Amino acid sequence: MARIEESTVANENDEKKDYLRGYRRHSRRIKRIEAELEEIRSMKQSPSMNNDGMPHGSGQKDLSGYVAQLDGLEEKLYKEGVEQVKTYKDISWRINQLSEEVERDVLFYRYIKDMEFWEIAQQMGYSLRQIHRIHGAGLAHMKLPKDGTPCH
Repeated sequence: MARIEESTVANENDEKKDYLRGYRRHSRRIKRIEAELEEIRSMKQSPSMNNDGMPHGSGQKDLSGYVAQLDGLEEKLYKEGVEQVKTYKDISWRINQLSEEVERDVLFYRYIKDMEFWEIAQQMGYSLRQIHRIHGAGLAHMKLPKDGTPCH
């Protein structure tokens, strides 16, 4: 019986961690899209090498494809940014519902600021063991959305 309870709590905590990591996933996607945009722009600014000695057209087709590619990525970047803001608001709201300030701080630093546990311990002046304990308590007290919709 105790093993089943431990397993249920572990699964619930894994679900909560995955939910809280949603903000970081958006951040990584945004950085990747920005890197793609930068790479495409830098490739277009660099002259292409074509040493075949044959005349070539004006390159208008290349330019329209380039603009379309940029537009597509910029739209994707915008949409990802909107989703990141929504996710941030929901996660932040849920963290702020916790009654213990130290639990709020640990979850904020871990899942919003993307800090490692040792960094959080140093920031807050606690031992690493205390941070892990506070993190576990914060997860236990945090409520997940029931149907996936924001709760604020």
